[in-house]
Amino acid sequence: MTARALHHGAILCATAAVPDLDMALADYHDRLGLKIVFKGTVPDAQALSWDAPAIAGNRQAVLQPTSGAQSYIRLVEQPLADGFRATQTYGWAAFELSVEDAFSWPTALEGSGFDIVGPPRHIAGLDHLIAMQMVGRGQEMIYLNEVRDNTPTTDLPKAQSPVDLTFICILAAKDRQAATDWYCEKLGLDESETHTIPYSSINRAFELPDTHKTSLTMVHKGRMPIIEVDGYPDIARERPTVAGQLPPGNSILTLAVVDLDAIPLEPITNIQRAENAPYEGRRSATFKGSEGELIELVEIS
Repeated sequence: MTARALHHGAILCATAAVPDLDMALADYHDRLGLKIVFKGTVPDAQALSWDAPAIAGNRQAVLQPTSGAQSYIRLVEQPLADGFRATQTYGWAAFELSVEDAFSWPTALEGSGFDIVGPPRHIAGLDHLIAMQMVGRGQEMIYLNEVRDNTPTTDLPKAQSPVDLTFICILAAKDRQAATDWYCEKLGLDESETHTIPYSSINRAFELPDTHKTSLTMVHKGRMPIIEVDGYPDIARERPTVAGQLPPGNSILTLAVVDLDAIPLEPITNIQRAENAPYEGRRSATFKGSEGELIELVEIS
C-alpha cells in the first residue's frame, strides 16, 4: 500500500503528554522497540505554537519505528492533570499503531507502564485486523492492531517491524458530523463509511451497557485511513487541561500537507521551522479543530 509515502493527509506524528519522560521511554523504547531519533527540550516558539507556553523547556523525545517509516511518536513531559482518565473526554482519544503478532504483546509488556485494558482479540465482522487496547503512564490510549488484510474501501498497513507506523487517530467528538465536515472542508480529506457498533472501550469508560452503540465515521484520503471520529455520549466532558499546558493524554496529531498556505485557517501562532524529526526543516503550523483538538500540519511539498 502507499500509506508509508508522505503525501497529503499522511499521519506524520502522534504526540502524548507523559508525567515522566524516562519512564515513558522505558515503555516506548525498551519495550515497544521504537528507536529514539531526537531528545531535547521544547523551544519557546514550539510551545507557543501548541498554545502551551507553560511547557517551554520541558523535556521531549521523538521515536520512530525500526521499519524506517516516516511516522513518529513524540513524548512531551508534563504533570498528569488531576482526575484525567483515558477515553472519558472530548479530543484525541487514541493512537492506533500497526504491529506484528498482536497476541504476543500482553506477555512482552508485563511489568511495563502500559495497562492493557483490551486484550488482543478477533472482532466479529472485522476479519482484517486483531485489535488490542492499552493505556500508558500519561493516560494516553494506544491501540496495537495487527493488520491481516485490506478492506473493500481501505488500504491498511501491515507492520514491517514489531511496532510500526501510526495509521489511525481517534477523535472523541460532541458533534461527530461537524467534526467530520471540518476535516473534509478545511484539510481536503474525504468522508468514508459510518458504522454504528457496540464500542467496548467507550461502554467500559462510561459504565454503559454492553449493548450500547456508538456511531463512528472514518475520514480518509482516498483509500488511506487517517481519523476515526467517534460520537461520544452526552456524559463525556471537556478535557481537564491546565492553562498553558498541552491537553493530557493523547495531545496532538501531526499530518503532512502539500501546501500549508492553502489551508483556510488561522494558525495558533506564526509558521514554524525546526530541523529535528518530524519536521526535517519543513514549515509547520498548529491549528485547533472543531472540538478544540490540536492539529499540527507539516508542509511536504
